[in-house]
Amino acid sequence: MKIATWNVNSLNVRLPHVLNWLADNQPDVLVLQELKLEQDKYPAAAIRMMGWHTEWSGQKTYNGVAIISRHELQDVHIGLPDLPDDPQRRVIAATANGVRVINVYCVNGEALDSPKFAYKREWFAALTQFVREQMTRYLELVLLGDFNIAPSDEDVYAPDKWHEQIHCSSEERQWLKNLLDLGLTDALRHVHPTGKFYTWWDYRGAMFQKGLGLRIDHLLISDALKMRLQDVQVDTVTRGLERPSDHAPVVGLFE
Repeated sequence: MKIATWNVNSLNVRLPHVLNWLADNQPDVLVLQELKLEQDKYPAAAIRMMGWHTEWSGQKTYNGVAIISRHELQDVHIGLPDLPDDPQRRVIAATANGVRVINVYCVNGEALDSPKFAYKREWFAALTQFVREQMTRYLELVLLGDFNIAPSDEDVYAPDKWHEQIHCSSEERQWLKNLLDLGLTDALRHVHPTGKFYTWWDYRGAMFQKGLGLRIDHLLISDALKMRLQDVQVDTVTRGLERPSDHAPVVGLFE
């Protein structure tokens, strides 16, 4: 089974890349973040015409998440129960081929002294509670997407520069650890305990060409799914395409 996550940073711009990626890679599940499309603008017809099932939660200009699957999607859930009035479309969950898939586009936070950081704190608390509940119901579960948190200094191209900055602060890393403490495993680090693996590179300053990025896109998996894990790969080739997203797809391979 192949399960992948990709922040496409505008599906309207990146749709040809996504359709080609689906055809070339044939995943069981691909989740997308930052659709930046209203609900009725999502290209469901084009995706379904290729034989895929899909569910989505759209938002104009910002946010938006989707699940694309070769399997029928069941028990679809949108949003966080603890934030019922949150207008930002950041969470969609569904069951595909027996695996509970929770796709998240986590809050950026902007800066540690920003009001948006307080929202990020509240949002992660609500996410943790939601995942805790989901794990009582689903044995095989993957929480994946753009977390906007680099777990450790090894996941950052310049740890001194990023020390206690947004994405790399001790508080944010604790929020990610709180999720792992529910009984989840960082799939990439389970397979590759050491080494530089980046998933996002700033468009500015030719950072991708220089190999200077952050690992902020993750697959966090339950113990039952961990038993099936074979490999996790970052598709840097796709990041190098013309007009790319600033994120690369991250792909988990399971038995």
